[in-house]
Amino acid sequence: MKQLFNKTTLIGFLILLLHSCGWENSIKKGNQSYALGEYYDAAKYYKKAYSNIPSKERKKRGETAFKMAECYRLINYSVRAKGGYMNAIRYKYPDSIAYFYLAESERKSGDYKSAIKNYETYLVHKIGNKLAENGIKSCTLAPEWKKNPTRYIVKKSTIFNSNRCDYSPMYAGKETDQIYFTSTRDKAKGNNLNGITGMKSADVFMSRKNEKKVWQQPEPLETEVNSEFEDGACCFTADGKTMYFTRCRFDQNLPAYAEIYVSQRTGANWGAPQKCVITKDSLSSYAHPAISPDGHYLYFTSDMPGGYGGKDIWRVPVSNSGFGAVENLGEDINTPGDEMFPTFKENGELYFSSDGHPGMGGLDLFRAYQDNEGKWSVENLRYPMNSAGDDFGMTFESGFQKGFFTSNRGDARGWDHIYTFELPELVHTVTGWVYDKEGEALPEAIVSIVGKDGTNIKISVKGDGSFTQKVERGQSYVMLASCRGYLNFKQELKTDTISQNKEYELDFPLASITRPVLIENIFYEFNKATLTEESTKALNELIKMLNDNPNVTIELSAHCDYKGSDEYNQRLSQRRAESVVDFLINGGIAKDRLTAKGYGKEQPKVINKRLAQKLTFLKEGDVLTEEFILKLTKEQQEICNSLNRRTEFKVVRTTYNLYK
Repeated sequence: MKQLFNKTTLIGFLILLLHSCGWENSIKKGNQSYALGEYYDAAKYYKKAYSNIPSKERKKRGETAFKMAECYRLINYSVRAKGGYMNAIRYKYPDSIAYFYLAESERKSGDYKSAIKNYETYLVHKIGNKLAENGIKSCTLAPEWKKNPTRYIVKKSTIFNSNRCDYSPMYAGKETDQIYFTSTRDKAKGNNLNGITGMKSADVFMSRKNEKKVWQQPEPLETEVNSEFEDGACCFTADGKTMYFTRCRFDQNLPAYAEIYVSQRTGANWGAPQKCVITKDSLSSYAHPAISPDGHYLYFTSDMPGGYGGKDIWRVPVSNSGFGAVENLGEDINTPGDEMFPTFKENGELYFSSDGHPGMGGLDLFRAYQDNEGKWSVENLRYPMNSAGDDFGMTFESGFQKGFFTSNRGDARGWDHIYTFELPELVHTVTGWVYDKEGEALPEAIVSIVGKDGTNIKISVKGDGSFTQKVERGQSYVMLASCRGYLNFKQELKTDTISQNKEYELDFPLASITRPVLIENIFYEFNKATLTEESTKALNELIKMLNDNPNVTIELSAHCDYKGSDEYNQRLSQRRAESVVDFLINGGIAKDRLTAKGYGKEQPKVINKRLAQKLTFLKEGDVLTEEFILKLTKEQQEICNSLNRRTEFKVVRTTYNLYK
């Protein structure tokens, strides 16, 4: 019996020993893969080990959970990374960095409230940590940005995406009928799965538009640009004849370092790539090349010493004799986090991705531009260009605010996909109508527009007297409408600076120089010649018109209804006309340009087309004499009497001071 017990104990001990050796061996293999940068393989080993570590080995479970989470983070499996960090914390993993990376994973999944709590916990241990502080700021900004999206229109591409990773699209210089991008799809050259990503090694693919401007199915480059290694993230010189790209060679026994290669195009073929020796440092990575629009600098991403932490964006002068001295873009661009995937718009604006600046999730897209002193300003492109995931790798169609970029938004595996983007043109327009003061359109009118932005154009109006013209935001314009037989009319417009479409509407009522023109909204005190306050606006507009037409002299005429004696009406109308002239003189109009004339009731109103349309009991050509009015109803009589009580002006000369 004792002998049997001893055998059973021994067998149990051996099973336990073998079990222990199993998970310890998996951890060892995981550590080896991790050291080589093969995070996908390492994650499999750590996961296997974690599931077999006895629950009483709490410290070992915490350590393994953290290592597994790190692997998932580095291959963008954010959901699995989140679970790994939570388990590490559960088993009292001693390094507070677990809280930071848990917060980062939560931010990438859009769980901003939980992320803030874990950033705050991390800051208890690491007071003043810039990345954690920016993380909290990001979690506050992101929901607001989603509520107030920019005008960018973002759509997932159909033709360029596969069932694997597709990323870093790039137009071939200024040629917009060819696009290159990186893909791990089945057509990629590598036969074996990459230990880093768990997918085939990436290759450069190309698509071109057919004669109908439709993108064709992408195909891998049949050149030495593609190899058994990771190849991609390419860029081109403006003429499309030189390609820079990233190659990540790997060795079973050595860590993998990214390197930049260059290939020249002859005709339709790309030549054998040559490695770019940017520095003598062979233990740092060089990736994501971007050539400046003028071709003088090569921008790239590197973790070389001398940066601000993580991966930084650097640049190096390019000449026929090779590369010059490298230069870090500085702390305005680079942070303690990662800054990667630089690219340029043809106007020189720099775009890049960062997880160090405040953003919505993982890598966010940023625009950077320099002032006259060389200082960089950086702005987040916000939602919908950015998301809780990684957003990077932009390319712009030459001459337009549209193109392609990469995002892994909404993909639980963290796989990258290509999206289109477009920023619709922001349009501010002015629409104007030029018409006779009596309401008829003037299709023969011309509108001259002069602006502080350099605009100096003349526009012929349409048949209905209208015109529409695009204007710039935040600018001042002077618009002068003119037509043969009419006085000029000027309008001034100062456009808004708002970032949304806006239309401005202006009227240009022109006064005839061949017939009397009614001055509307002129009022006098009862039975007096004293102007009321309500008349001020109309008279100021008349002053403006006279200033816009400095060679014109006018007669100001006042008219009365038939009530009262002829002598009384004559005196009252004359005094009223003189009151208007006095107002204009006080407003700066020369006295010798003005004549006051009171007509009493001698010139009754003649009904024009506009009034006939408005007052149906009258027709065009009716003359509002006393005899005509007395045949109407009491209400109609009062309307006609008010029409006769009017103030008008007519042009006398158009050559005042013209020949001095």
